[in-house]
Amino acid sequence: MARYTESVCKLCRREGEKLFLKGERCFTPKCAFERRPYPPGQHGIASQRRRSRESDYNIQLRMKQKARRIYGVLEKQFRRYFEMAVRERGLTGENLLQIMESRLDNVVFRLGFAANRAQARQLVSHGHIMVDNRKTNIPSMVLKPGNVVAVREESRDNSFFQDLADRAESATVPLWLERDLKNLSGRMLRLPERGEIDGNLNEQLIVEYYSR
Repeated sequence: MARYTESVCKLCRREGEKLFLKGERCFTPKCAFERRPYPPGQHGIASQRRRSRESDYNIQLRMKQKARRIYGVLEKQFRRYFEMAVRERGLTGENLLQIMESRLDNVVFRLGFAANRAQARQLVSHGHIMVDNRKTNIPSMVLKPGNVVAVREESRDNSFFQDLADRAESATVPLWLERDLKNLSGRMLRLPERGEIDGNLNEQLIVEYYSR
């Protein structure tokens, strides 16, 4: 499966804002965006100065890229999610964000079982997560209300999971999820409402980009 393998800090610098792709490190002075808050590359500073003259197309493109990078998906997959959103009833942009939030790796992250989505994706890929008592290794699985996500019993002896409940306790769980730290599990209660999803994303710009 294709995946992004370069520095994720470059992605934040390219979008001109923190995307919090490295978890807690993004809140420390070690964050690359704090030290170099301009686009990567030889002409990064000059590129930043040209941002004030961006076209509508480029603004739409940057918003689409920003959403892709936050959720850690490649273009082909993101386009497929958009096509799924078009077929659903309701607002296409909101449908798209609900689909992205319903991905298994994102739910694992939202439950506080991983420091970031990349780590959540790795946990799923390595077979540590079950959905409705079935082992799965597909991070892109789109969950539905009622699905139960849990750490496999066989994985709980792993050093990473032994103090996971204590680490996860500090993570705020969104209202559309229910978490059981004692059993290292969680349930998807419903689809998230728009106000419960990242407010820095303008889904209408993404819709406009794909509707050209």
